Amino acid sequence: MKRFALSILLLALLGRATPSEAQEPDPVSGGTLIYGRGMDAVGLDPAHESDGESFKVCDNVYECLLRFADNGTDIEPGLATHWEVSEDGREWTFHLRRGVRFHNGDPLDAMAVAYSFERQWGAREPRHEDYGVGGPYPFWGYLGMDDILESIEILDHLTVRFVLKTSSAPFLSNLACNFAAIVSPREAHRWGEEFFRHPCGTGPFRFEEWKRAETITLVRNEDYWGLPPYLDRIVFRSIPENSTRFFELLSGSIHMMDGIPPDDVPAIQTDRSLKLHGSPGMNVAYLAMNLDHEPFGNPRVRRAVNHAVDKEMIVSALYGHLAEIALGPLPPNVFGAHEDPPAYGYDPEFARRLLEEAGYPDGFETTLWTMSGPRPYMPQPVRLAQVIQADLAQVGIRARIVSYEWGTYLGRVHRGHHDMALLGWQADNGDPDNFLFVHFDKSSAVPPAGNIAFYRDETVHELLLAGQRTVDPDLRLPYYREAQEIIHRDAPWVPLVHTMELAALRRGVFGYRLHPTGRVLLSRVWLSR
Repeated sequence: MKRFALSILLLALLGRATPSEAQEPDPVSGGTLIYGRGMDAVGLDPAHESDGESFKVCDNVYECLLRFADNGTDIEPGLATHWEVSEDGREWTFHLRRGVRFHNGDPLDAMAVAYSFERQWGAREPRHEDYGVGGPYPFWGYLGMDDILESIEILDHLTVRFVLKTSSAPFLSNLACNFAAIVSPREAHRWGEEFFRHPCGTGPFRFEEWKRAETITLVRNEDYWGLPPYLDRIVFRSIPENSTRFFELLSGSIHMMDGIPPDDVPAIQTDRSLKLHGSPGMNVAYLAMNLDHEPFGNPRVRRAVNHAVDKEMIVSALYGHLAEIALGPLPPNVFGAHEDPPAYGYDPEFARRLLEEAGYPDGFETTLWTMSGPRPYMPQPVRLAQVIQADLAQVGIRARIVSYEWGTYLGRVHRGHHDMALLGWQADNGDPDNFLFVHFDKSSAVPPAGNIAFYRDETVHELLLAGQRTVDPDLRLPYYREAQEIIHRDAPWVPLVHTMELAALRRGVFGYRLHPTGRVLLSRVWLSR
């Protein structure tokens, strides 16, 4: 019912802001699209990155064996045209598309596919140390690939087989995730540690230039194997200030933007030169408590923090009701989400009692980390930190706000420098494993950690492994339900909100579609003349 109500609200806000498909004129080719966003990419090697700003660029430069459908997370052919799986679910054989070339002219083959995976495996396997640039490879660890993969076999020039140690329900979906993008072996070897500045894939756009903290420019891949992109060029501009980015959209110096503060939605809706796109997102914004830092090893303290934060006020004041309160880590539109976990209601008095029981009758001092620029799940992170800081002060927790630019922030929180940290997650593939294993399994609590709460529970670990190895969706559900109940009880996070996906565009931009995974795919976007 909450999801239904939120969707109705979104439709009401959008109104006539987004034209229907029937109203769009015929596509034309040419032109440069300028995409305004809040932060720069961290890097452009998809195996190395873990942030959405990097993937916005990478998803237009690289491709995977498989891809997600345009309107959801169903699996479709990508660089592989078809595949077979053995009866026991352990052997997956992929047949590659003919005639595909990397941006440097090298042909796509089975060796390049094996290379793209084995270089990540090689970070932990000495026998693969000749695979070029070293780690860290965050998603390889986040998704437990070392525990899943047994071998990769090149059967012929265009056929590759993955042999798994055991059946894996999310394996096929994982192969459509960003970390599984196929890279040019020659360019990765050539550039070594600098490959993240010189990306080379098979995608519809190729890399041209990167001006740090300013712009990344892509140009059309004239030799693309698929439908040729309409645009000549894409420029991703980093504009940290929300108001500045919005002014640039109004003035026409950028064509589209994300990271939209809810306060700006009415202005976008009423401006005839603009249009608003929106859809329910597969995301969660959260406050993680570092269990390796005292006093957050005490579950009473963590529960007190949960009861101290006024989520209803946050949704109203900072998200303009374009979000819903998160009761747990899984968004309601992700398979396996717990439908009725008991809420940690806003109750400052009870929070103070919990702190007293934990041995902190006068509260304590700590740090609250926040990113400096907007993210789709957190358009105003500094303001959010200030609101939470005030809530915590009401129960005696004196939190000093710490902030860094995006790349530094990620590097530090993934290594556990924080006491408490604000962050969020956008679904990579729509599978519960992608949320729960990444953020709560003990194997993900190793730096660079996806599990930035550094939460380790053996029962949760076994449940999440069982969920991975069980293919039948109905049989997977009990494992995920029990895991979520334990995580809820132990409270390593304060789950904050699930937000709407929003993008604002100039009226002359056509063909853009929001994807539930948050991917920014621009090959079918075009500009009117």
